[in-house]
Amino acid sequence: MPKLKTNRAAAKRFKRTKSGILRRFKEGARHLMNSKSSKQRRSLRKATAVSDSEKKRIKAMLPYS
Repeated sequence: MPKLKTNRAAAKRFKRTKSGILRRFKEGARHLMNSKSSKQRRSLRKATAVSDSEKKRIKAMLPYS
């Protein structure tokens, strides 16, 4: 059986933690920060877990993670 290819776009966006949780960073944190509240900007700094509904698709894109 041939080796599976990793989706490189997904590999740059998602990381698997040691406990197996898929981690992602939040959208909207790149620019136009002046119009966002301090609370919102603080929240955007933190990484979050991938939702259960998306896990299956992302795992298929990252076969070796």
